[in-house]
Amino acid sequence: MLFSLSHIVAAVSALAYAGAALAAPVPVCSIGVRTGGSSNSTSSSGSGSSSAPHFVVYSDAWVSGENGPPDVSEINGYNVFALSFLLASGSVDQAQEWESLDAATRQSIKSSYNAAGVKLIVSAFGSTETPTSSGDDPVDTANTMAAWIKQYDLDGIDIDYEDFTAINEGNGAVDWLVKFTQQLRNQLPAGQYIITHAPVAPWFSNNAQFKGGAYLQVDQQVGDLIDWYNVQFYNQGVTEYTDCTGLLTQSSTTWPGTSLFEIAAAGVSLDKLVIGKPAVAADATNGFMDASTLASCVSQAQAKGWDAGVMVWEFPSASTSWISTVRGSTYPLN
Repeated sequence: MLFSLSHIVAAVSALAYAGAALAAPVPVCSIGVRTGGSSNSTSSSGSGSSSAPHFVVYSDAWVSGENGPPDVSEINGYNVFALSFLLASGSVDQAQEWESLDAATRQSIKSSYNAAGVKLIVSAFGSTETPTSSGDDPVDTANTMAAWIKQYDLDGIDIDYEDFTAINEGNGAVDWLVKFTQQLRNQLPAGQYIITHAPVAPWFSNNAQFKGGAYLQVDQQVGDLIDWYNVQFYNQGVTEYTDCTGLLTQSSTTWPGTSLFEIAAAGVSLDKLVIGKPAVAADATNGFMDASTLASCVSQAQAKGWDAGVMVWEFPSASTSWISTVRGSTYPLN
């Protein structure tokens, strides 16, 4: 797990922080097959306020000289910018910086982003918060976060839920996520606000390790309330999702059935599966793929009918140059 300098400072001063890279390495355990699951997902294209393809970039690290999000010209090629993180206890890092701006400055930035076709959202939780294991009430937490989004005039929220203990033990994670998502959508209507989730790819597997069914069950129960998934195809092992075959069509025996098209075959809408990768090797523990190789995978996926988009951790490593290379001739910049 990698941490930004801002998180280290926050840990010393407040003993609470969100975590930098989106996903922690998954626990080492035996692999099995989950039984009794349905392949019929309730997920659909959704009526959110952003249409595919989605090019999503996260921002958590402190950037010298910044005062809020970067000028929109610095993120040309992206259409969603995610401020990290909003915790159950309040905002930290880039989300806190956004909160600290005066209303006029926030409105000016927001207007420039929206005029350029970029949605500005907040990312919730992160790799160091465990809302289910910690006993946070899902409805109360959803209400608090929705109120924050409305107060600070954002376009939506990304749920970076990484309570690995709760998912692995199957002791309420799915139920928590279902109730949380339902209440978020009650407060943040479809078509007006974006709601996305950012699960690690193995959580879409038919795997006995995830006793509660993990994200296949989440998708089956509330997939229609989720606009898309920013799937983390990284930090899952040094050889996982590192070439186009493993990423797109046949994952390894460590996490079987969790490549892009295998997840879709399990019932999750293909048009909701955004491919997530780190921008540089230092931004993750493993799973890095250089931009040119990723561009080849994107082209292959698009030729097979996929059109969801790409997510990247994180700005400023994830520059306009990076996304321009990844989009390539498949999704060329104007």
